[in-house]
Amino acid sequence: MSNLARWSEVWEELGLKADPELHADLRLRYSSSARHYHTLHHLMECLDLFAETRELAERPAEVELALWFHDAIYEVKRHDNEIRSAEWAQRALRKAGADDALVARIYELVMVTRHEGQPVTPDQQLLSDIDLAILGARPSRFDEYERQVREEYKHVPSPTFKAVRRQILQGFLARPRIYHTQWFHDRRERLARGNIERSLRQLSRWRLSPM
Repeated sequence: MSNLARWSEVWEELGLKADPELHADLRLRYSSSARHYHTLHHLMECLDLFAETRELAERPAEVELALWFHDAIYEVKRHDNEIRSAEWAQRALRKAGADDALVARIYELVMVTRHEGQPVTPDQQLLSDIDLAILGARPSRFDEYERQVREEYKHVPSPTFKAVRRQILQGFLARPRIYHTQWFHDRRERLARGNIERSLRQLSRWRLSPM
């Protein structure tokens, strides 16, 4: 799903011409040695999940392209990665000749991955669920994800990391639903809550080694 041929097909579905150099640049960003979870592997996991759930999308090509950009820029010491990634998508789409409505929709899709509010449209809900699918992964994959996140934030002292991580995970657990689409809710909600509760217990152990 992440190959150049599929990249070109997505742009063609949008009525636009693909830029192979942009494809290469995005793959390079996701392959940065500074990344441990937000990697090309994460992108491919998202694209594979989208292939399974494509029929849930109203505008599938837009969701797929937004997934390509959702972690295009990821610098752990900054707090504006989603905005910068969305703006990169904006520039690329405008350069390709996309109309304002298309640019705005994809911008909003990328911004949904901040997970600060409720996604509104079916496409926003689907993209949000795909991005959070890792929470409901099998326990071994979830534990690997937690270790990868800790590695990305290894510059953060352990007490600070644990406090912030607890706050983030407790926020997800407090939601009435973690997943907005019924497809993800049926398949991953229970697993996600179990994974999060287990991680919170581990984070509460005073002598826990850094993940």
